[in-house]
Amino acid sequence: MKKRILALLLAFCLLLSGCASLLERPYTVVEPHTEQPAVGEDPSTLRVESYSELVGAVLYLVSQCQEEGRVQLVDYDGDVEDALNRACLEVAREDPLGAYAVDFIKNDYTRILTTYEANIYISYRRTPEQIRALVNVTGASAIRREVGEALSAFQGELALRVAYFVGDAASIAELVHQAYYDTPAAALGMPAVEIALYPDTGIQRIVEILLTYPGDAEALRRKSAELTDAAQALVLPLQAQRYSQNGRLGLLMDLLPQLAAERAPSGADGSAHSTAWDALCGGGADSEGLALAVQLLCDQMELPCAVTEGTLAGEARFWNTITVNAVEYQLDAFADEPAPRSSTDFAALGYAWEGQPEAGGIIPAENSKIET
Repeated sequence: MKKRILALLLAFCLLLSGCASLLERPYTVVEPHTEQPAVGEDPSTLRVESYSELVGAVLYLVSQCQEEGRVQLVDYDGDVEDALNRACLEVAREDPLGAYAVDFIKNDYTRILTTYEANIYISYRRTPEQIRALVNVTGASAIRREVGEALSAFQGELALRVAYFVGDAASIAELVHQAYYDTPAAALGMPAVEIALYPDTGIQRIVEILLTYPGDAEALRRKSAELTDAAQALVLPLQAQRYSQNGRLGLLMDLLPQLAAERAPSGADGSAHSTAWDALCGGGADSEGLALAVQLLCDQMELPCAVTEGTLAGEARFWNTITVNAVEYQLDAFADEPAPRSSTDFAALGYAWEGQPEAGGIIPAENSKIET
């Protein structure tokens, strides 16, 4: 009994050390326990007494990226060969980690008096680094935030273990789309996205997202840094944080003439101008690029803002939804006379977007109020 308690304490300590980096994220959740089973007299041997403990032992070996392991079945009541085969198959096909990481698992066993000693052999299709890089999250907002961080770093691969998963590949693709517009400094061309789910069904699954960017990652990082510097150069002299939200909006409106000086509709010269870099560092941008530039400037000024995608008179259009004193307003920087308008007035001009909220009035572009 003492040995079993000591083994459990050791397992708990190992789990804490392995999960420390994950717990640093306030919006992640701890992975379902993959506890180390009790060990036998030989510390390299895992000791189990039931089928559920056998499954846990095999899964523990996978979580530790071990290619071989030994499991001792003690006082096991049932068909040992069948149990071993079923446990290996369950881990490889039904558990999210196994379905994601394992190629195949095989086993053999021998009987020693009243116990059985089984050897487990595991072949992986993922590297140990890929397995250890798994991030545990719960909820769409956490997925969107993790994707945003990957996009900001121009990361090509992201694997998330999602608790209580109720979506599908299409819903993940939409979150990637949204995260792209959440990260205007890195939105330098929408990446191609490939999504895989492990296993095919279930409420706990691993989501693998592969991102292919329109250019070399290092070159994009340099371009992103140049864009961020340009945005900071515009905003920092204004000391925008000293102003009320109305005042910050006024500062933004003062910057719009510089932004929209050279509007460049997509395709005007045979190419798109759909990034904030085009607006702030290039020769001008279309409505998408200007909306991303406004988003970036609002982020710098800590003014709540989001890129909104919709239509104007039936044509695709991008603009910004800006929140001032808990009320949402619409601002189209690509318009001939841009002004922050209520959603009702905006819709009356021919704009349409999903989930149009009701609001009222036009915000005065004042910048004289200083918070005290």
